[in-house]
Amino acid sequence: MSDPSSTPHRMIEARSMPPPRRSAFSWRSKQARSVIYQVLALATISFLIWLLVTNTLANMKARGIQSGFDFLLQPAGFDIGEEWIGFDSNNHYWRAFLAGLVNTLRVAVIGIFLTTILGTLLGVGRFSRNALVRGICYCYVEMFRNIPVLLQLLMWYLLFTEYLPQVDSALQLGNMFFLSKNGISFPSLVWQSGHTLAVAGAAIGSVLAYLHARSARAHFEKTGRQRPVFWVAVALVLGGAVLGWLVGGAPNQWNLPQLTETQVEGGGALSPEYLAVTIGLVLYTSAFVAEVVRGGIASVSLGQHEASASLGLSRAHSMRLVVLPQALRVIIPPMTNQFLNLTKNSSLAVAVGYPDVVSIANTSLNQTGRAVECIAIIMLVYLTTSLVTSGFMNWFNARAAIKER
Repeated sequence: MSDPSSTPHRMIEARSMPPPRRSAFSWRSKQARSVIYQVLALATISFLIWLLVTNTLANMKARGIQSGFDFLLQPAGFDIGEEWIGFDSNNHYWRAFLAGLVNTLRVAVIGIFLTTILGTLLGVGRFSRNALVRGICYCYVEMFRNIPVLLQLLMWYLLFTEYLPQVDSALQLGNMFFLSKNGISFPSLVWQSGHTLAVAGAAIGSVLAYLHARSARAHFEKTGRQRPVFWVAVALVLGGAVLGWLVGGAPNQWNLPQLTETQVEGGGALSPEYLAVTIGLVLYTSAFVAEVVRGGIASVSLGQHEASASLGLSRAHSMRLVVLPQALRVIIPPMTNQFLNLTKNSSLAVAVGYPDVVSIANTSLNQTGRAVECIAIIMLVYLTTSLVTSGFMNWFNARAAIKER
């Protein structure tokens, strides 16, 4: 005879036992059917791509059109007016594409950096108590974002090439900086081993500054007392750089530009094409970034402003310590889109003659006839740069997100 007291316990055990698991790859399993359908879809897409590539290559061969990427190992036969890695006409096509990629990255990286600073200042300026500052920021945004970017690039290029003085009468600043139709010339540093050690010292100082910031944050969360972070970080980075520079012999050799009758020789230079592309993209994109920042700040509730004011924080400290950290979760996703737009809009540099990767690809296409290959290289370059930018911004977005407890 069973124990009545054990009956409820057995009923509870029976109810709490999970149902028997079915086979993961049974046709009755929704998960299994989903996997099979995805595999079939992937196989179909792969077959269609293979069929497209096969037919394209067959038609190109029938018409006598060469194909393949073997041309990258052939001499390019053309020069590049602006290059940072050293290139001449005897180098291979792959090195020409590399030079074009470096020129594209020069515009994209520096443009993103300047756009972030200018756009943030404009967005914050829209909330200024000074009516003149608010009006200037508003007029800037409405003017530059409503003019097509290509027209802005052409406008700046014509300004540099038509209205600046000739080289022989270039505008000078202390016989060290020259501004003319050929662009801007300035003193450049002669790189030596001491400068490499300075960069290494600055990198080590940056790591120490990061560790100090984490330690200061942990100390603040534990005790409520805040340690200085910013100036300590600046001292660590600059101290490391100076120490490395001194260990390397404190090199201080500069290559100064000199004005001749026909050109400015020596030093560093920024061509009018590069200046037109960079300035045009920065001014255009920063107008959109300013609206992104303005929208992010506006999304922070008024109570946060009032709470920071009740603690005695000034408007500047409230904006930097309270408002902007909360607005970042709204700012970063659309900001990523603007960074991607700036990188892709750099392909318009071909309109003003700047030798970016698109310009190099066009020249290579005209000489070799490898249209599919050159276009594929362009697509690969912009796809890679966009994915890297997006991946970094997604990581930064995860770091800046407000952690809920």
